[in-house]
Amino acid sequence: VQLVESGGGLVQPGGSLRLSCSASGFTFSRYDMRWYRQAPGEEREFVALINSAGDSTQYADSVKGRFTISRDNAKNTVYLQMNSLTFDDTAVYYCYAWVTRAQWGQGTQVTVSS
Repeated sequence: VQLVESGGGLVQPGGSLRLSCSASGFTFSRYDMRWYRQAPGEEREFVALINSAGDSTQYADSVKGRFTISRDNAKNTVYLQMNSLTFDDTAVYYCYAWVTRAQWGQGTQVTVSS
């Protein structure tokens, strides 16, 4: 199993980024996918979940209405569209799936700064 995140970077408050997570080594379309994030000095926290079919999503209260999780099962990729970013969104963002055990990507850094 391999999960590879991309799309992070430096953005100003109010800006947008789209993260991608490319998956391999398992049947992607059969598994729910999640995004987590970890800010400096903080515990890793749940951000968003999408079910295997892509027709059901859940969000942390802190990102609801600003972030959108989606997936393309033909491309084995899950996305996180992040709008109206704030300083509090600064973190390393991780892609996650439970495939036999917890599987994590290496993370992608998102920094919101003016």
